[in-house]
Amino acid sequence: MLEATRVRLAGDRSHIGRRLAALLFLLLVVMSLLSLGHGASGVSATQMLLDWLAGREPAQVDRIIMYSIRLPRLLTGLLVGAALAVSGAMMQGLFRNPLADPGLLGVSAGASLGAISAIVLGGALPPAIAVLTGWHLVPIAAFAGSWVAMFTLYGIATRQGRTSVATMLLAGIAMSAMIAALSGLIIYRADDQQLRDLTFWSLGSLAGASWTKIAVAGPVIALALALSPLLARGLNGLALGEAAAAHVGLHVQRVKTAAILITAAATGASVAIAGAIGFVGIVVPHLLRLISGPDHRWLLVNSALLGASTLLAADMVSRTIVAPAELPIGIITALIGGPFFLWVLLSNRRVLDA
Repeated sequence: MLEATRVRLAGDRSHIGRRLAALLFLLLVVMSLLSLGHGASGVSATQMLLDWLAGREPAQVDRIIMYSIRLPRLLTGLLVGAALAVSGAMMQGLFRNPLADPGLLGVSAGASLGAISAIVLGGALPPAIAVLTGWHLVPIAAFAGSWVAMFTLYGIATRQGRTSVATMLLAGIAMSAMIAALSGLIIYRADDQQLRDLTFWSLGSLAGASWTKIAVAGPVIALALALSPLLARGLNGLALGEAAAAHVGLHVQRVKTAAILITAAATGASVAIAGAIGFVGIVVPHLLRLISGPDHRWLLVNSALLGASTLLAADMVSRTIVAPAELPIGIITALIGGPFFLWVLLSNRRVLDA
């Protein structure tokens, strides 16, 4: 018994998780300040803060740029980056696979189909609906599409009150293929302008950030992030296997259902307001597992912090690399995440070949 306790304590890396959380919080503060001060104009966030502390009124143009453009963009990057990373951490815990990401639930594919339908077919809507939705039609359709895809997949994988993770994985692959085919049929009808809009949306961007989008999607993402730590114990238990987790008193089905719903809400809202941004959900959680271990008590928190910082960094690169134009942020994350994904795959080749 004493020896087992020593082994457990030796393998406990929670102290690393706590220290890492403090460092990642400081990194997030720094990245946020850099993001506020970064842009095509010469507006300085530091100077505006000094003016405010000194009782001086900043120039009107500076206030507009800061409050209407940079600050909404910063908050959107924080929410989306944290949501994608936490969703990836939960999916990797649920599937017990470091290569899992939120796309396995079909959420991203469903959101893409909704957005494509809105962009290409939105002009055919009745005037009353068009006026009601306005320019919010694309994010609304994307969010609706993500939930329809998720509930469909959940219904396929659940039988007699039990959700099969293996069935969900295989059904998710099949659903993504079917959704891609439907998306292709709709894209076939698109004109040149719609094709450009589709291309830009599919690569993801924070350029369309606004207070309205934050007001709509922000509470959904914030609630999902707040609830995710409640699943830490359950996800830790699932690492032992479903049978062992149930044996120690864990309600396995409840954990799986909650993880799926939280992931769908966070990912669906993120894709709706920022487009499809890939690899954040794979790279961030796996990197943190290498550093501080698989304990979800700290993994979920640290994933939110590092995911937000990562997306802010990628956004600053996207605004700089082809300035004064702007590169879609999904290209930056894919250039980083693609090689990392291959490294993870090769490093786990022995496990996959077994």
